[in-house]
Amino acid sequence: MPLVFFGKDPETNSDHCPTVWYDDEKQEFVIQGWKADEALEAECLKTGPIPDYEAVVRLPARMVELLREACDAAEGAPVR
Repeated sequence: MPLVFFGKDPETNSDHCPTVWYDDEKQEFVIQGWKADEALEAECLKTGPIPDYEAVVRLPARMVELLREACDAAEGAPVR
């Protein structure tokens, strides 16, 4: 799986989380983030079920630049 690494949270601690990658072969975003707590999952469930093979994760807004870069890559823009 050829993952393209875009970066980690600029304020990450020793947990090395959250992180953003893009899988160019499968054309999928790969996101490592903080697990949602029960309250957030309950809020998300208002729009539909969360299958057992899926998860709700959180990313801080300060990672928006990394997400934009990954989105650009998904649309075929050159990776810097």
